[in-house]
Amino acid sequence: MATILVIDDEKSIRNTLKDILEHEEYQVEIAENGPQGLQIVQEKNIDVVLCDIKMPQMDGMEVLTKIIEHNASIPVIMITGHGDIDTAVEAIKKGAFDFLQKPLDLNRILVTIRNALDKNKLVIETKNLRKKIYSKYEMIGNSTAIQKVRDMIEKIAPTDARVLITGENGTGKELVAHLIHEKSKRSAGPFVEVNCAAIPTELIESELFGHEKGAFTSAIKQRIGKFELANGGTLFLDEIGDMSLAAQAKVLRALQENKITRVGGEKDITVNVRVIAATNKDLRSEIEKHHFREDLYHRLSVIVLHVPSLNERKEDIPELIHYFIQKICTEYGMPVKKIESDAVKLIQQHEFKGNIRELHNIVERLVILSDNQITVNDVKAFL
Repeated sequence: MATILVIDDEKSIRNTLKDILEHEEYQVEIAENGPQGLQIVQEKNIDVVLCDIKMPQMDGMEVLTKIIEHNASIPVIMITGHGDIDTAVEAIKKGAFDFLQKPLDLNRILVTIRNALDKNKLVIETKNLRKKIYSKYEMIGNSTAIQKVRDMIEKIAPTDARVLITGENGTGKELVAHLIHEKSKRSAGPFVEVNCAAIPTELIESELFGHEKGAFTSAIKQRIGKFELANGGTLFLDEIGDMSLAAQAKVLRALQENKITRVGGEKDITVNVRVIAATNKDLRSEIEKHHFREDLYHRLSVIVLHVPSLNERKEDIPELIHYFIQKICTEYGMPVKKIESDAVKLIQQHEFKGNIRELHNIVERLVILSDNQITVNDVKAFL
């Protein structure tokens, strides 16, 4: 049941609104002035506020400002007289959800409250969804090596600097790219991924820059490329070391001029994209072999962030094991299994070539094949 707070200095309006809203099965709190209303907002879970604009002690505009400071997600509906329309419009600009004009219309009151509740529900769902997505890219571990990565992310995320993430396969380079995006000013924008190694050389340009209808045999309609899709957000170029030299030249131009041209097109399209690249290759060595453009390397590597291998941060393995057990058991809908401390130590001694990805696979295998507790014998049998 939603809780509505009515703040109005006129007793008749307070009581009328209370009767109407309780009849509609809302829970209602009433306050005769601004300070009393603010106290209720701070002490109770309020879903919607109805607030008069003209009140003694503290006017509605001040109440609105303080409610937004306390909790910006609470929709505030202003109640206004005929002469206060300009003030009500100003309130909307300051964050009010809507305004109701006196004399109050019953249908308008109920529709506006319903809309405010629907909006509030969407805001909460969006926050929960973002939290769920963000937890998917949680960085586990407290080793010195991983703490350095965290500190670097905190420093570079708020900027628009291009980042080159290096590290072995399976170390979590994609996770680092997501964290940089989530902590950046572009977090509300799109995060678009391109795996340069997975796309055939002849299609990479179309994938990145799009193409016009008829640009080549199979181009039966216009296609928007990843650079355009990432406009206002972040473009993550994974395995950048596997990109063809021809595509590298076009990426270089896009980074230099913030413009792209679709394959088969002539029109320049302006894009506003932050590029984060990742590679498991030594790009300096690739430059010497003439497999990678040096000028592109310097464009991409404003910041170079190296993600340590799991063998460099073995003290994090126990925490990672317990995290994966919890996650995997939850996904499979089974009770969370326990693991013997000696079994953890045995896994810790393993030499990981596939890094975090390999550890996840090992834990998943143990969860599936072991009984209620993962033992040393299970690790010996299944590792």
